[in-house]
Amino acid sequence: MKTQILWEDTQILVCLKPAGLAVQSARPGEADMVSELKNYLAASGKKDTPDRRKPPYLGVVHRLDQPVSGLLVFAKTPMAAASLSRQAAGNGMEKEYCALVYVQDPQRLAHISPEGYPDAGTGQGIELVDFLKKEPGQNLSRVVDARTPGAKRAQLRLWITDRQETQAGRVARVSVLLHTGRHHQIRVQLSHAGLPLLGDMRYGNGQSLACSRSLGIRSLCLCACRLDFTHPATGKKMVFRTEEFPWK
Repeated sequence: MKTQILWEDTQILVCLKPAGLAVQSARPGEADMVSELKNYLAASGKKDTPDRRKPPYLGVVHRLDQPVSGLLVFAKTPMAAASLSRQAAGNGMEKEYCALVYVQDPQRLAHISPEGYPDAGTGQGIELVDFLKKEPGQNLSRVVDARTPGAKRAQLRLWITDRQETQAGRVARVSVLLHTGRHHQIRVQLSHAGLPLLGDMRYGNGQSLACSRSLGIRSLCLCACRLDFTHPATGKKMVFRTEEFPWK
């Protein structure tokens, strides 16, 4: 099983998704997290019902794009799914992402403190607000004018946690907190801000892709590295972190 289970109890599964594995695939025969976890629950007898004829229940609460790695929580009961879905739709679930970006304009990061981690309470960092539109029939979003039909407001907060000069240009490691959940939001907004993700073949540019090749990076450098939520049964605050980044 490619999926790594970090926490399990009677209500939830917290897992680490590897880059390249879909959360849920519509293609017959293609591996995905949901199939792996349902097979695991069925094989281990960990089902929410004693009826062995029924497939195990697994509620998908939130997703990550296939190229993105990171933390996800799944529900093992309908009650847990309802609670976690409410948190994901409101302010009860917080997701932090880590990424490597190519810095086209060093001045773009001039006001971001290297010590300005999201949980440091410094208030430093930059807020990015754009309007995004998903192109019909394409797995692609772009920044558009707010008055464009179909445009949706996208907002995130960005901190820099490390920076490095390479022969191919300046690279920065950043942390991102999403205020909205739009299609390809982090990739689109950071690229538009002159900070394209390394390894991003869709939204990168000639400079960022050349830098990626120079550093031997062949996959998207984006990971959901922190996940906070309230346990649906106990009410306890749950915090999970990972530093298993694909670019390591």
